[in-house]
Amino acid sequence: MDMKKNDLPYIDEAKLQYDYIEKAKQYVKAESERLGRPLFASVITFGCQMNARDSEKLAGILEQTGYRLTDSEEDADFVIYNTCTVRDNANQRVYGRLGHLNSLKKKKPHLKIALCGCMMQEQSVIEKIRKSYRFVDLIFGTHNLFKFAQLLVTMFDNAFVEDSSENIPQKSVRGSMVIDIWKETDRIVEDLPVSRKYSYKSGINIMFGCNNFCSYCIVPYVRGRERSREPKEILREIELLAADGVVEIMLLGQNVNSYGRNLENPISFAQLLREVEQIDGIRRIRFMTSHPKDFSDELIQVMKESSKICHHLHLPLQSGSNRILRKMNRRYTKEQYLELVRKLREAIPDIAITTDIIVGFPGETMEDVEETIDVVKQAAYDNAFTFIYSKRTGTPAAAMEDQVPEELVHPAFDKLLKVVQETAKERALLLKGKVMEALVEERNEQDASLVTGRLSNNMLVHFPGDVSDIGKLMMVSLDECHGFYYTGRRIEKKR
Repeated sequence: MDMKKNDLPYIDEAKLQYDYIEKAKQYVKAESERLGRPLFASVITFGCQMNARDSEKLAGILEQTGYRLTDSEEDADFVIYNTCTVRDNANQRVYGRLGHLNSLKKKKPHLKIALCGCMMQEQSVIEKIRKSYRFVDLIFGTHNLFKFAQLLVTMFDNAFVEDSSENIPQKSVRGSMVIDIWKETDRIVEDLPVSRKYSYKSGINIMFGCNNFCSYCIVPYVRGRERSREPKEILREIELLAADGVVEIMLLGQNVNSYGRNLENPISFAQLLREVEQIDGIRRIRFMTSHPKDFSDELIQVMKESSKICHHLHLPLQSGSNRILRKMNRRYTKEQYLELVRKLREAIPDIAITTDIIVGFPGETMEDVEETIDVVKQAAYDNAFTFIYSKRTGTPAAAMEDQVPEELVHPAFDKLLKVVQETAKERALLLKGKVMEALVEERNEQDASLVTGRLSNNMLVHFPGDVSDIGKLMMVSLDECHGFYYTGRRIEKKR
């Protein structure tokens, strides 16, 4: 069912959803009693940090209704895929894994399957799932994720349900797929349960949607227009996280630099950062993603003066060719981008800068790729995520006539990747022998006698420790460089 912006009287949506959580509990309890054991749910995340944060919300609601969380799809009684559609291979991964879930459901007929996220905002995807994956129980999109508890009740009951949040009756034949997709929304509903993956760090949504309309990107069409949260709500959430032991936060938005412009009382992202910095208990602040076109001098100054903002910035380039940047609708030039990098490095000499680069955009030539390579060398990236252009139906770039043949893309991609790796290695070697602060994130997967920490600049370091160190900030000597990570040893702070 397609929904548009709500013009009905105010409803306390969070309270309404908590009521649905209580209703869903009864279904989960009854099914658990029927099976004679607890029910397990698995939330599988595809895509970006914002999707990861959304999955924590889904997991929180599932836990509140009585499910126990598991990473194993085989052990789960309910599997939910939170999907991404930035590139076509993300869609294909979901379709491939749905085939596996179909086999599981034949063995466990009670298994419930749900799909949500960006991929579900595409009408062609919904039609394909309706036709070829009829065993899916529930589909919803990005705009109504807060309704998850309500949709659970609809899925369990699978009969007539009056959707009181929109006052629109929704009918579904018993045993059929429940589909609830909104085309757009102006709502932000955040005061719902969250099951955080990490005890010591957390993402915080500060805004939703995107207004940039880069010609290759599907995000504005599936995430909608920019909507900023009120600063007081963001600060309150961070204060609660700090009280719960969180020491590092990541402020999330498709373009955090444009935060606050659409608020009744506008505020800049730099001003928000100044407020966040004042919160006791928070030791580290990260943010992503920043669009180069509106990265302000004020923001650079705040980063320079801050004792908490991490010295790492993800600054997507996409292309170093001005001709391709215009076709991409990026709204900056190669020269403007490099000037921004220069100002950042001048203000914060040890800042690590990472980026995204697309190869094979329509009309791109080897000369354009050489321009991109020139930027990689001048910007001296600490890392770059390189992607082959993925045609997304509905975007302007998909309709461009000069699509680049695959056989021409791969040599250009390989050449760029080689330079990226060389530059990143040179940058990493600059840290050798230094003593830096690391936040211990986990026990090392390959060696249980080691723990893995993350430096302010986002570099990983492995050093001796145990699980009791997780969540602690420690000084570490960076002894040996292994390309994209270090091994080292703990250094006790002098008293």
